[in-house]
Amino acid sequence: MTAALNSLTAPSGTPSSARPSRMSPAQAAQVSGSAFESLLEQLGYLDAPGIELVRSAYAYADFAHQDQWRSSGEPYITHPIAVTALCASWKLDAPALMAALLHDAMEDCGVTKADLSQRFGQDVAELVDGLTKLDKLQFNTREENQAESFRKMLLAMARDVRVILIKLADRTHNMRTMGDMPRSKWGRISSETLEIYAPIAHRLGLNQTYRELQDLAFRHLHPWRYATLEKAIARSRTRRRDLVQRVQDEVDAEFMRLGLSVRLAGRESTLYSLYQRMEKNQQSFARVTDIYGFRIIVPRVIDCYTALGVLHQMYKPMPGRFKDYIAIAKSNGYQSLHTTLAGPSGVSIEFQIRTEEMHIVAEAGVAAHWLYKAQPGHDSEQLGTQWLQSLLDIQNETRDATEFWDHVKVDLFPDAVYVFTPKSEIMAMPRGATVVDFAYAIHSKVGNHTTAARINNEEVPLRTELKSGDVVHIVTSENATPNPAWLGFVKTGRARSKIRHYLKTAAQTESSRLGESLLSQALRAEGIDAVPASDEANQALWDELLRMAGSRSRVELMADIGMGRRIATLVASRMAALMTRHGHKPDALLLTRERFNASSRPYQGAVLLDGSDGGSIRYAPCCRPVPGDAIVGYLGGEGLTVHHAQCKQAARLQDKDRDRFITVEWADDIDPARMFDGGIVVTVNNGKGVLARVATELSNAEVDILRVEMTDEAAMGTTDLRFVIAVHDSTQLETALRNLRRVHPVVRAARVFS
Repeated sequence: MTAALNSLTAPSGTPSSARPSRMSPAQAAQVSGSAFESLLEQLGYLDAPGIELVRSAYAYADFAHQDQWRSSGEPYITHPIAVTALCASWKLDAPALMAALLHDAMEDCGVTKADLSQRFGQDVAELVDGLTKLDKLQFNTREENQAESFRKMLLAMARDVRVILIKLADRTHNMRTMGDMPRSKWGRISSETLEIYAPIAHRLGLNQTYRELQDLAFRHLHPWRYATLEKAIARSRTRRRDLVQRVQDEVDAEFMRLGLSVRLAGRESTLYSLYQRMEKNQQSFARVTDIYGFRIIVPRVIDCYTALGVLHQMYKPMPGRFKDYIAIAKSNGYQSLHTTLAGPSGVSIEFQIRTEEMHIVAEAGVAAHWLYKAQPGHDSEQLGTQWLQSLLDIQNETRDATEFWDHVKVDLFPDAVYVFTPKSEIMAMPRGATVVDFAYAIHSKVGNHTTAARINNEEVPLRTELKSGDVVHIVTSENATPNPAWLGFVKTGRARSKIRHYLKTAAQTESSRLGESLLSQALRAEGIDAVPASDEANQALWDELLRMAGSRSRVELMADIGMGRRIATLVASRMAALMTRHGHKPDALLLTRERFNASSRPYQGAVLLDGSDGGSIRYAPCCRPVPGDAIVGYLGGEGLTVHHAQCKQAARLQDKDRDRFITVEWADDIDPARMFDGGIVVTVNNGKGVLARVATELSNAEVDILRVEMTDEAAMGTTDLRFVIAVHDSTQLETALRNLRRVHPVVRAARVFS
């Protein structure tokens, strides 16, 4: 189908980029004045002072854009007027309309935010400033810059949704007039509209804007395909005009006979939605159904279901084609009953049944707040606000722009499933969302303390994907914490950002604690018995030290020391020098004792390991030390890595980077239930049942086998079995090795120090 469309020549209806000549000043004044008068006719919902404020903003914008012209040859002010007219159709308030009129003044006319604030107030100035920042965004740059642009735009709309509403109106008018722009810009702007602005409009429930942006982008991105489909639709419309009219007459007559008050309106699928269906299913236009449909608007919710019953009595419903979005609304607030019926001649026709208020929300989404704000009890202000708030939550926990966009784009293109809490509350989740996503959607504390879950009263793994209709119960424990493995299966940006934030915070806390210990030991070598407190008396000292180190806080500096990004001895030396300048004298006795002890010890003071390690301490997988082993510690960029003293890799690191090694020792009070990974290699004579005999011997020594690898050396008569085992200490490990050496097929059993 695509190849066929590509092969066509450009039809006469294809948009043209030819530029007309500019108007004369008199013509320009007449056109702009007429456009503004038309706008004023839409402002009947504002009070007189509000209309006067809009007039003053227009006068200011008209003067600011004097001698500026659109590509069409019209005065530039006609664009802000058209954008404001779109905003007025959503019944936005006076400050939003004023910002729409002034949205290009800062960017194109040298007007400052202070000027606007002084003349029109802080609210209008903030809106225009937000729009100006959005206008500067470029989405065709490298990935990092593109992600940063997304982040700025989404955060601007999260702070004040009017910013993105005005921006969507601006983009809509630009797309409507793209035929006047150079054709070289069509591809970039249309792709940007399809990939960014249309999905945001859909996510906020502005379905009319969403459909129009899609069609306009499709028209300019693929003009030949658009024109071909447009002609096909026109021919189909002519062929089926009598059929559609017959259905409308029959439905009108039946509702009139039953005395039901309804408003019936025909609807037609957009060209872009038809194109998507044809592409996805590899269908020709002739095989696409559901091109035509009707909307039935009724007074009350109960009338929606009555109308549904009437339609199902008139025409046969098609199995599996009924959806109740009234009982379970879409995540963007959309509500309607959808049913597809087999009409006359077997033609399938979709009906959408809704109330007047649902219709407004269906078309205007989050903008319905202004359309319906005068009605008491209407909750349309909440439409989209949960998602907008989640953007701020993710931003607070994710400073990296690319990571932020990775989180958000999952929620920007949702295919929702609807699940229930144990209290029968409905929650919309993206398709593929898991139990953990559901837990974080309820509250971050619920997610952080999740231990188990039940779906429909059956216990399920936490990675289980949710299905529509599931009743989900989360089991929590105060001692539970997020598992890093959850990042491998969670779907929503909120869950992913919360998990990463928790893990980063926990790792920073552990690293900071280790760094404090290392710095304290290093300071003793300088004659200072403890790290100075962060109190008022030492504030100047800490400010100067943090400035010299380039750290934002004491916690960050300590974490950097704990992660090995900074050397404790160097920081201690700087701190000692600063303390001396601030009047603190080193303890001569302590200094002498520490230097005497250091002469017999090549490294810094010892760090005790009690087995309660986390993100800041890890045991090297090359040698797998266990309690009782002689060990050394290496401070790399990822924290403290503990090696066996005989580890060959540690020896190579000492030759290259000796200053990063510190003395580490096992604590006396290691948790007896704590298990450590140990590595052993067992060389055996090949024979039947050898692996089973070795495994049995390890089991008799109460050793858990975590992993086993075998070399393929059957021709040589022997095989190396490499085990990773879990033991309490080196005594248990050596006992297991001695037992293995007594097994007849075993040639050798030893630790692995690679």
